[in-house]
Amino acid sequence: GTGSSILSALQDLFRLSKSKVEKQLQIISVLQWVLTFLVMGIACTLILIYTLCTDFWVIAALYLAWLVFDWNTPRRGGRRSPWVRNWAIWRYFRDYFPIRLVKTHNLLTTRNYIFGYHPHGIMGLGAFCNFSTEATGVSQKFPGIRPYLATLAGNFRMPILRDYLMSGGICPVNRDSIDYILSKNGSGNAIIIVVGGAAESLNCTPGKNSVTLKNRKGFVKLALRHGADLVPVYSFGENEVYKQVIFEEGSWGRWVQKKFQKHIGFAPCIFHGRGFFSSNTWGLLPYSKPITTVVGEPITIPKIDNPSQKEVDFYHSMYVDSLIKLFDKYKSKFGLPETQVLEV
Repeated sequence: GTGSSILSALQDLFRLSKSKVEKQLQIISVLQWVLTFLVMGIACTLILIYTLCTDFWVIAALYLAWLVFDWNTPRRGGRRSPWVRNWAIWRYFRDYFPIRLVKTHNLLTTRNYIFGYHPHGIMGLGAFCNFSTEATGVSQKFPGIRPYLATLAGNFRMPILRDYLMSGGICPVNRDSIDYILSKNGSGNAIIIVVGGAAESLNCTPGKNSVTLKNRKGFVKLALRHGADLVPVYSFGENEVYKQVIFEEGSWGRWVQKKFQKHIGFAPCIFHGRGFFSSNTWGLLPYSKPITTVVGEPITIPKIDNPSQKEVDFYHSMYVDSLIKLFDKYKSKFGLPETQVLEV
């Protein structure tokens, strides 16, 4: 009767309130990562400098001493924290979009791997969620495999930020770091390299599936030198979460972006997502569009200490073909028309 109706109404209200709370937690979890990506390094550096000028200068001095002692840790595999990788905040991060990780083949723990991640997008959100956290179950899907997401080495010169990144299993994308992981860290390691890098981010826009890969062969040479298998990875939806102003080749805007890319390592993009309070306003939050990351079949790579250009070109061609086949096989399953072509 009346009692049952009241109880039912209260249950509906509770479910509605819980849903709203979860949505806000998802938004907060994504916002903290966006701010980390954009300003945490600079902010922590300024705070450290300011602290040196206050009565708490001892704290800053102790941290700087630790920084000198710990300076080479990022180049030696870092310092991952299973506790940080399993934070509940990453599950809210995952559910905001949502983000999914799709496994297509098993990976042997007796081998090492280089994952080529495509496309870069604005912030590589799928790469971070899938491989630097346990939100999508990477350790369960690939048991015995330790993923290392490689990013700009300059990030590891920033106080506090460097420690935060290392806790997720993120490492510098430079030769010293990759050589160490693939030669002195045993087997079962997987280094995820966003191959297109900053150059690719300049062209990412919703509805476009294009990768900067034709002249990117350094990762193939690294794989050959260490005998690490190459694994193509494509993230459907990575380009959909932000809208960007694309500058044409030869324009002043593209000239500025390329100068930044050449001298600093990243390219400033003019982009926007949605606002914090409404999806109908502009802001820094990405749009909540699905991102599905598909890990393809590994390509067996021989160990060649000094590979020739011909050998590098051969395995690079194999990799490109494998990536295109992966894209074509799964594109219709994840919302793209059969006529969609991956631009390489």
